Amino acid sequence: MDKTKAGLEGSEFGEAKVKHHKNMDYYLKDIMGGIKVFKGEKLTSLMVSQSRFCRLKLLAVAATTMLLLCACAVQYTTLSDTMKPRVLIFRSSQHFAPPQSSTADIERDYVNNGFLMVSSNGGLNQMRAGICDMAAIARFLNVTLIVPELDKTSFWNDRSQFEDIFDVDHFIASLSDEVRILKVLPQKQRRRIEMASLYSMPPASWSNMTFYYNRVLPRIKKYEVLHFTKTDTRLANNGIPVEVQKMRCKANYEALRFTPPIEELGKKIVRILKERGPFLVLHLRYEMDMLAFSGCTEGCDDKEIEELTNMRYAYPWWKEKVINSTKKRKSGKCPLTPEETALALRALDIDPSIQVYIAAGDIYGGERRMASLRLAFPHIVKKETLLEASDLEPFRNHSNQMAALDYIVSLESDIFAPTYGGNMARVVEGHRRYLGFRTTIRLDRMLLVNLIDQYKKGRLSWDEFSQAVKTGHADRMGSPTQRLEIPGKPKEEEYFYNNPQECLPPISTKPKRL
Repeated sequence: MDKTKAGLEGSEFGEAKVKHHKNMDYYLKDIMGGIKVFKGEKLTSLMVSQSRFCRLKLLAVAATTMLLLCACAVQYTTLSDTMKPRVLIFRSSQHFAPPQSSTADIERDYVNNGFLMVSSNGGLNQMRAGICDMAAIARFLNVTLIVPELDKTSFWNDRSQFEDIFDVDHFIASLSDEVRILKVLPQKQRRRIEMASLYSMPPASWSNMTFYYNRVLPRIKKYEVLHFTKTDTRLANNGIPVEVQKMRCKANYEALRFTPPIEELGKKIVRILKERGPFLVLHLRYEMDMLAFSGCTEGCDDKEIEELTNMRYAYPWWKEKVINSTKKRKSGKCPLTPEETALALRALDIDPSIQVYIAAGDIYGGERRMASLRLAFPHIVKKETLLEASDLEPFRNHSNQMAALDYIVSLESDIFAPTYGGNMARVVEGHRRYLGFRTTIRLDRMLLVNLIDQYKKGRLSWDEFSQAVKTGHADRMGSPTQRLEIPGKPKEEEYFYNNPQECLPPISTKPKRL
């Protein structure tokens, strides 16, 4: 029987039941290993009876009896004091707000509906967002999440495991008051799926929680273990309960922390840059794979265009093959070239003496394409130029770990400027908003290519060009704004992780054009 077929039927479900002990005596007996515990009234009655018996039988030793009574009273007080703090540390059966600290001290206790295994797909930041969505889904389905498996088959061919990039113990501990997370599936469930089979399915893209309650939860209850084959954009941007959105934020901004070696080296890069002065991180998406995938060839010669086209056809999972580069660029769907980027930053009056840290892989075309940018901003650096080769050696051949270093530097920069709206650009911008609306220049590619073409044709003077660029980007600097929602078109609206407004201070501004 094919267990991955579509056609998922709906099913009713109940709220998760939180375990609790109705009788505190039973609870005390349970946790004290079966030791008999008397209530205060019973103990007092026993002492009084013993006291009367002593007075009748041993009138001559009244003084001794009084001493015995005092000793019993002291023992009773000690017993009461011993019991009180034990009761106070028991978990409450009521709902409680998550602690303010990043690490939870109390585990959430709930009836487990089953186990959720997930295979993340994509690059570092696509997987990061997907992992946060899975943590939120697991929490509100009351299931146990198994630490996600990372993508090892994508273009980047990075074999890193979750624990090679993220601090897995911190991830588990930080969310323990919300959802139970295990590093591996328990042995009993492993045996079960080995004897039968693992039920796998890709959740529908941009789904709301109703889909997970009505279509997914019944299957988890039926099969006990369920496996998601994809995690990217499987939860909608909007129309999601606020508590779910806040759980996505908690997973992203509190629980997902890079491993100590990555954190330490990332902070070292930041420290070097800050010692030299202000720095701008330029996420220059002009690598070979991006150009081949997007079909954007502005500024490339015939040989390069042929090379990029051949690469695009070589990857069957890149669905779009025939692409009109000129038309795509005019519509703002191409990454800016290094030359276009230099003009845009100059027009915005970015100080030419600022350090420009390139958060990207190898730029296609090399120094020939970087010449204009380097002429405008001479202090261009990369992690490879700031660090010793030995510092980066443990991370070489692990593109996601190298990208994690750029992520850390991007968060701490004075200005962050991505040249394309990919996953890193969006996730970093949202994180910078969460950290206090740090300056992020959202370059309007459609506006810019139109203005640049007019400037190059002599239709605009430099001052006119510069003023038009500044005017067009006045409200695109990372300041508070409402997330743009386009009902029925989730791919075109603003991404949740780009602007997690449910987790930010409230605002009243109208949505701005992307």
